[in-house]
Amino acid sequence: MTTINIFTDNLYKDWEVNEKDVIEKTRRMLEFYIRNLGENSCLKHEKYDTISLDIVFCDSVKTQELNRDYRNKDYPADIITFAIFADDENHFVFDGEINLGEIVIALDKVIEGANRDISDSKNKEQELFFLISHGLMHLLGFDHQTEEEYNFVIEEQKKALGSIEYDKI
Repeated sequence: MTTINIFTDNLYKDWEVNEKDVIEKTRRMLEFYIRNLGENSCLKHEKYDTISLDIVFCDSVKTQELNRDYRNKDYPADIITFAIFADDENHFVFDGEINLGEIVIALDKVIEGANRDISDSKNKEQELFFLISHGLMHLLGFDHQTEEEYNFVIEEQKKALGSIEYDKI
């Protein structure tokens, strides 16, 4: 059985995210992805006992800084992923542990997105888990540069979100 370590840090003081719930649901989604997509992910052919990742909650000012400083894009983002393991060709495994990387989420953008997407009827928690599921896909090495890749990512996200009973959040 693989150990999954998920660390969270909330720098956004206007929403006290239930970090225990985030960790538990993120773990279940990651387990779903590993079980169903592992052979097509950056984990393929790797030997590991532990997987770790970080989730940082902040505001869009911070994601704009990160976007500008690390991606040469000067605009705020709702989510930024730093896929340490997937982006490193050497796939560094230390003492049986893989650090997938970091998901950074602007909670003010999550709230804004939930309020804007009235037609989708998402609340802010659903919007948050939608973004986390998307970030996990990136950490596992899945991208969406083409429409076909985008459709694949979205379909897999829907399945992973089903594993946490997304429609009941």
